[in-house]
Amino acid sequence: MLIDTYDRVATDLRVSLTDKCNLRCTYCMPEEGLQWLGKSELLSDDEIVRLIRIAVTQLGITEVRFTGGEPLLRPGLVSIVEQCAALTPRPRMSLTTNGIGLKRTATALKAAGLDRVNVSLDTLRPDVFKTLTRRDRHRDVLDGLEAAHEAGLTPVKVNSVLMPGLNDDEAPELLAWAVAHDYELRFIEQMPLDAQHGWKRDGMITAGDILASLRTRFTLAPEGDASRGSAPAERWTVDGGPHRVGVIASVTRPFCRACDRTRLTADGQVRTCLFAREETDLRGALRGDAPDEEIAQLWRTAMWGKKAGSGLDDPSFLQPDRPMSAIGG
Repeated sequence: MLIDTYDRVATDLRVSLTDKCNLRCTYCMPEEGLQWLGKSELLSDDEIVRLIRIAVTQLGITEVRFTGGEPLLRPGLVSIVEQCAALTPRPRMSLTTNGIGLKRTATALKAAGLDRVNVSLDTLRPDVFKTLTRRDRHRDVLDGLEAAHEAGLTPVKVNSVLMPGLNDDEAPELLAWAVAHDYELRFIEQMPLDAQHGWKRDGMITAGDILASLRTRFTLAPEGDASRGSAPAERWTVDGGPHRVGVIASVTRPFCRACDRTRLTADGQVRTCLFAREETDLRGALRGDAPDEEIAQLWRTAMWGKKAGSGLDDPSFLQPDRPMSAIGG
């Protein structure tokens, strides 16, 4: 079990498979990209599977989310999913992706055992997409979403970040589109995870702003805390259901008290929080031939030291030293 001093138990593992990405989203990284990790620094496929096996069989992990960077850039992704699906007990597995490679991989991922996907899409306007991501790949994302839905990677969830002066007027349009395509839309407040440290608390689009905009067109009914559990998104039914919309308000409505997540970076570090400034090295133990129990104990010790909150509600919050692409979203 992965328990901390606040009696929170981690059952959800986020695994970053690579720090690389084929987009350059303005809220994530600079246009020229970043200094990527060297191949020797990255965990191998076998090392990733071993750590997930330890987490599932010894530490009580029941959910595994593959992230990046962009996880579809990992050549061994399908094999990793397939090996993890063979574990006993079998974890539920999902993938957070920008969707560009989903059209060609969705069917294979489903066959390997992936359960569902989260796809990032911030706008329905190709020109705005190009401005936000610095790439002209909007059609590829839409095609990837359709392929994921057809492959049965459902519910297909769409993650959207609204940026002032770019797409902050699109909330109702995005929700109408998601309802029409049977996707579950989730808005995420912009978080301080950009490598260039350009995030500003004042001026960000808040959960309150998003809900006010949605209510100009839709009737929203809150599902409530009992339905939410440890999920990061507050959810509302749309026009009486069955469709829902979620808002992840990490900045203005932190949900740290119910957090059930632990994170593994692409280079084998345990992070107790997306915004943590400390890491625990598992890669060194792996490559030093440490037995599974020793690695499990390192992980337990790391999680025991998890802080009460992310610190995002503190105006003096300092951004993590590493960008989101190296940590995993």
